[in-house]
Amino acid sequence: MLCLICYKRIMTSLRFIKGIGPKKAALFNKLGIADIEDLAFYFPRKWIDRRLDQEKKDLPFVSKAAVACGEVISAREAYAASGLVIFKAMIKRDGGGNTEAVFFKRRARGFDVFASLRKDFRPGSRVWITGDSDDMLFLSRIRAQEYYCDNDALAKKLHIGRIIPVYSLTEGLTGKAMRETVAAGLAIAADGIGDFLPARIRSKRALFSRAEALRSIHFPENYFQLEFARKRLIYEELLLFALACSIRRREIREIPKHFSYEVKRHLLTPFRRNLGFELTAGQKKAINEIFDDMMAPVPMARLLEGEVGSGKTVVALSAMLLVAENGAQSAFIAPTEILAQQHFFAFEKFLKGLKVRFELLTGSTPAAKRKKILEGLASGETDIIIGTHAILSSGVKFKNFRLAVVDEQHRFGVRQRAAMRNKGDLADMLVMTATPIPRSLFLSMYGDLDLSTIKELPAGRKPVKTLETDEQTAFDAVARETAAGNKVYIVYPAIEDSVQAGLKAVKTEFEKIKKFFPHLKIDLLHGRMKSGEKKKAMENFAAGDTQVLVATQVVEVGLDVPEASLMIINNAERFGLAALHQLRGRVGRGNKQSKCLLVCGSRTAESSERLAALVNCPSGFELSQKDIYLRGAGDIFTEEQHGDMGFKLADLSRDGEILRQAISDKDELLSIDPGISAPENAGIRAKLIEQYAGKWNLIDLS
Repeated sequence: MLCLICYKRIMTSLRFIKGIGPKKAALFNKLGIADIEDLAFYFPRKWIDRRLDQEKKDLPFVSKAAVACGEVISAREAYAASGLVIFKAMIKRDGGGNTEAVFFKRRARGFDVFASLRKDFRPGSRVWITGDSDDMLFLSRIRAQEYYCDNDALAKKLHIGRIIPVYSLTEGLTGKAMRETVAAGLAIAADGIGDFLPARIRSKRALFSRAEALRSIHFPENYFQLEFARKRLIYEELLLFALACSIRRREIREIPKHFSYEVKRHLLTPFRRNLGFELTAGQKKAINEIFDDMMAPVPMARLLEGEVGSGKTVVALSAMLLVAENGAQSAFIAPTEILAQQHFFAFEKFLKGLKVRFELLTGSTPAAKRKKILEGLASGETDIIIGTHAILSSGVKFKNFRLAVVDEQHRFGVRQRAAMRNKGDLADMLVMTATPIPRSLFLSMYGDLDLSTIKELPAGRKPVKTLETDEQTAFDAVARETAAGNKVYIVYPAIEDSVQAGLKAVKTEFEKIKKFFPHLKIDLLHGRMKSGEKKKAMENFAAGDTQVLVATQVVEVGLDVPEASLMIINNAERFGLAALHQLRGRVGRGNKQSKCLLVCGSRTAESSERLAALVNCPSGFELSQKDIYLRGAGDIFTEEQHGDMGFKLADLSRDGEILRQAISDKDELLSIDPGISAPENAGIRAKLIEQYAGKWNLIDLS
């Protein structure tokens, strides 16, 4: 009981901190900070080393600032025609050498922007300067960001001459004010928050106490403290997540479902016969695994990973037809309306001639049609519903719901999957992805999902050649491919022109391409088009009425056009590996040799490494391993994939060793104390209840 009491949240109001009135408290509330414990766990997004003697060691989350401390020799003001005013001060540094500190400010009518600088930079005054410098060795010139007088004790404690935290802020809150508030909050709360990890685990893993970790994560004295603080807080995040996943997996497998299936084959046999091709060994294996799960007495929770174009939809349809053969209903859920429409077209092709009633339900379905669809689902007349998140709404009722198929699983979280399963009596769940990403790999290994894979492509498919090139070379390739009777995708990252430098917009480039290729039939596709316009653009491209489809990332999944042999991705450096591989997978779906051309703008070292990985790895499974190290658990261009994890610091790409330790300790803890009810584990149980019980509906913890 003592552990539970000492763990209890510290709800102390921010108003207990000196200088925090109602207005400033409202600013903190915008950041999700409601009390002092929230403040203590509002971790920095990075750190800056502002010490005069900086460590030679480099950490990826710490940047090094140019810092000078010394006596002011001279100061002067200058004016620029652009409306900028410039203040320059020459500092004689302690230890030798001079530094020119340069301040840039905007003119403000009726306001003396340099009043405080003139006061503090009188010759003979001692100051600290920090900012950026092109000359980090000799510090001959610093573009100043902040300065402090040498006699400012608080500044030396929190803002200068140390490693400082950098936080995400909101308008009205400065970094300086945030640091001072966090320091004051830690003085009140750090020792009272309590430590829920048993002493044996802290000792085994050489972990800081929670109080020590909180102080050091915000205001580390050195890199050692910072690394160990991060390790402690990352470990607890990963341990809690691993425990929650295991408890959820156990719960799902302990509750029997009240239905079963019989393979009757009056739909499955004609479906297989009408496909026009033989299923691959991987498809057959996946179907058998899924059918075995569906026949089991507990709900299925399976992840189907397959290469782009490997035939996952056919596997999913086989499972849905088994459900239909048994007089029950299933749902196929896609993350976007355009993808749901594409799957609906695929179902029309695959289910032609079969006595299966299926419908499309999205947010833009007309009211009258929506009413009919809902009536069909409620009465049981509709066997299969294809749609978006609209299916999850409370107004969608089923008569006999048995199977949920979720496509592109990385865009759906644990809660969304649970909401879909709850549409029926513990419905079976099949989730799919074309590119195995870090989150799916983790969940399949340690979470609530079993795993099936399809690695081989259908017979006759050739790997897509991937190359980096320039725009003119890419356009030359468009001319060659279309002259040979093939089709082309040209993808851009944005719909409208953006303030972001170098980011190309599909609308603007579409008009340019039409002028560049006046003899070609070219169409446009992006997410903001009306439903009918999008459908027509896709149908025209698939039917051959369009030779070139200029689009945004909406084409990354779902479109299956065997005649498409060239994919051009502009601003390729702006996309994550998962998206790039998905886009590449739109070509190479016939027996022709296909190409994916990457046209890039300015790149970072990280994006260059990511693009090199794509060029050298045709396999999505191989890419997924590289993606863990290059990109981590978040997706660069779409929704973050770790939203349901609730991580503040942990990154599965970087923290693999800590994850391994947490998984090992989780297994040991549950083997000894399956219910997490032992007194020494009371703190862990309390924290799990707070963080996961309600969000994931963990009955065992309620």
